[in-house]
Amino acid sequence: MSGPLVVKIGGSTLGSHDTSLKDLVTLQERGRDVVVVHGGGPVISQWMQRQGIPPRFVNGLRVTDAASLDIVVAVLTGLINKELVSALHGLGGRALGLSGLDAGLLEAGVANPELGYVGEITRVNPEPLRDLLDKGYIPMLAPLAMQIQDGSEHAGGPLNINGDTVAGEVAYALGAERLIFLTDVPGIMDGNGRVLARLDRRRAGILLRSDVVRGGMIPKLAACLRALERSPVADIVDGREPGALLDCLQDKNIGTRITGEGYSSQVRE
Repeated sequence: MSGPLVVKIGGSTLGSHDTSLKDLVTLQERGRDVVVVHGGGPVISQWMQRQGIPPRFVNGLRVTDAASLDIVVAVLTGLINKELVSALHGLGGRALGLSGLDAGLLEAGVANPELGYVGEITRVNPEPLRDLLDKGYIPMLAPLAMQIQDGSEHAGGPLNINGDTVAGEVAYALGAERLIFLTDVPGIMDGNGRVLARLDRRRAGILLRSDVVRGGMIPKLAACLRALERSPVADIVDGREPGALLDCLQDKNIGTRITGEGYSSQVRE
């Protein structure tokens, strides 16, 4: 039996006129198991700026000091998570919001002190997600984790985790049928700005180590490669396009598809 779909909704598409939430409800009505990981980067940045804290990033990852962490936790678990759950219910779906802190779902350690309270996942407990799926809910997961008991002052406290990374680790832990990123770009582009429609794992790995893939696409591509260790397919598509999620599942030629084996890279104008 194949695992569920894991869908990452990018913070940059939240609040736009995409149909992602409606598509999720459609999939639920069709009996598909779906786990959603959401971001919220733009909203977090807005709230940081209101507090006079300039957002900073290193290799696409947000630098998170103590003051920033308070904002990250409040915005992700409070504002965005509950807005998404409410919206899904308003469309006729059944969802339950939680973060990686709940039920010890995600544990992480601080991997790079330069990033502050940003974690690298060390353990995923997928059972709470499976339980929610069995009860007919869409788990709506905010990307936070509990810091491992490492003897530090912050041990057991929340850590900010890149949502793309969470999606990849959750997809791996669940043995997902597929990982799909709904983002605000047409897909992975080559050095000439053309969308790469098909990649295999080897070519994707080469791109990840090159200077072609930059910024926020780095953790997305890394997450796809992680998921592909146990899943056959990962997709990065433009979630702003109406029906993007359903079109992706119907194998329409949109975005970038990365497969474990059997595809060579193709470009699309």
